[in-house]
Amino acid sequence: MEFKDLEIFQVVAKTGTITAAAEELQYVQSNITARIQKLEKELNTYLFNRHPRGMKLTPEGKKLLIYSEKILSLTNEMKKVIQSKNEPAGKLEIGTVETVIQLPYILSTYNKKYEEVDLSLISGVTNQLQEDVLNHKLDGAFVTETELHPDLVAHEVFNEELVLISDTATTSLEELKTKPFLCFSKGCGYRARLEKWYKDENVDLQKTMEFGTLETILSSVMVGLGVTFVPKSTVSRLINKGLIHYYKLPSEYSEINTIFIRRSDAYMTSTIEKFIETIEDYRGR
Repeated sequence: MEFKDLEIFQVVAKTGTITAAAEELQYVQSNITARIQKLEKELNTYLFNRHPRGMKLTPEGKKLLIYSEKILSLTNEMKKVIQSKNEPAGKLEIGTVETVIQLPYILSTYNKKYEEVDLSLISGVTNQLQEDVLNHKLDGAFVTETELHPDLVAHEVFNEELVLISDTATTSLEELKTKPFLCFSKGCGYRARLEKWYKDENVDLQKTMEFGTLETILSSVMVGLGVTFVPKSTVSRLINKGLIHYYKLPSEYSEINTIFIRRSDAYMTSTIEKFIETIEDYRGR
């Protein structure tokens, strides 16, 4: 069994079709098909159920997916350990919640200083990003401070004040309570804070609308679709231009920390070590 076979298997499992996997890997489809068939022959079991619309993992395929992720993660870590140099180089995959407005400064500073690093950024909600770090899919992530898994370690980045925002036609906090709540999917730390405020205020949340990007949420707020709860620094430009109203909530709901998390047992390469140093330098400026 070759590592490349496991990599191809993972991509087919993720995309659900040979065509999509071939496009992502830039392989010919016949090569993808042959590698999957070879893997199935070696393991003496079918890994996928084939159907007209694509391929779906069998129970055995689901088991292999879990083990293949562990195997490839350890392989990548082994390469990092062996190839580690004083000068950071190679891939660095970082996750982040969408509202970290200070993030471009940190990334820009790091990128200019360590040009040999191939830095990738993936956005998501706090809970999912934690899972991705735990499962070795990300080297680290900027998330909202919450109860951490024991296998994670956190580095403080900065403190934020969350504010409730609405369009300029909404004039009172009581009126805001009747508006739809515009937010990211479950697992977002800001969403959890505002939902707790609604609950403590004994307010029945009439409607929740989920969006994929911060830009869409803010645009929807400005046209009066609903309200949202975001760091004040993220919307200060809109506040100064008079495009939205903002409302302060008690500190138990509005004060929040952004932290950088990584696996505590992962090998500390110079690439991630220098990234953490960049974060600490930002905090100290």
